[in-house]
Amino acid sequence: MLLKAYVGLSSMMAGFRSRFEREDGAVATEYVLLLVLIALAITVGMGILATAINQKFDDAGGTLDGL
Repeated sequence: MLLKAYVGLSSMMAGFRSRFEREDGAVATEYVLLLVLIALAITVGMGILATAINQKFDDAGGTLDGL
């Protein structure tokens, strides 16, 4: 009984391991995921930069109004 459970568990672990070790077929998915993450980082970076630039222009406009 224990031998049967061990063999079943070993074959299941071998199946999981083979899915993670194979690299064929997942290349396109990996590239899409990488492109999505890069696009997300660029979008967040642009938002932060736009906020900082807008604040600088507001500060400059406020300084000019005081003159």
